[in-house]
Amino acid sequence: MSALTVSQDPEQSWDDLVRFWEEMEWPEGSKVEIIEGIITVSPAPAYRHNVIAARIQRRLYSVIPEDWEIFQTLAIAVPSRLGMLIPDLVAAPVRGHTESDSHIPAALAELVVEVTSKSNARHDRVSKPAAYATAGIPLYLLVDCWAPDGPTATLYGEPEGDVYRPLATAKFGEPLKLPAPFGLVIDTSEFPAT
Repeated sequence: MSALTVSQDPEQSWDDLVRFWEEMEWPEGSKVEIIEGIITVSPAPAYRHNVIAARIQRRLYSVIPEDWEIFQTLAIAVPSRLGMLIPDLVAAPVRGHTESDSHIPAALAELVVEVTSKSNARHDRVSKPAAYATAGIPLYLLVDCWAPDGPTATLYGEPEGDVYRPLATAKFGEPLKLPAPFGLVIDTSEFPAT
């Protein structure tokens, strides 16, 4: 099943777009994001997708500080890119953020993880990293199950403008090291093949 987009009035303000996103009744279990100003409704991720995210999450919990959390369904806002994005995982300190119950500013995230699905691979490879880099999120981990040369995990960092620098790539089966503040090796051989 592929993603569905919901057209909005191009004259609509960011606040109006977010209000529509927050107040609309969306299909239960779906993932609803604003990507480059377009509301995108995707089906719930597949089993293998969730297994990969869960295995990364388990490893991250072993190294994060006590005042951080790993979130699976937390929306992060990037208004400058007209984005309300829901990464597969977000590592962020828990702070007294009270601006909204529905999302946090993307700049609070220290790491975002996206696991591609067939229907969202382009967003995870192009649109979302541009937004995450623009927000200054230090690390972006893309687990690309549908990469043309076979499944890979690529760590991006050093955001400048809307571009990340690739720091490391591992084919499934190879280790991938996350730098400080994580200092963690992800064993991609634990990931189920697609």
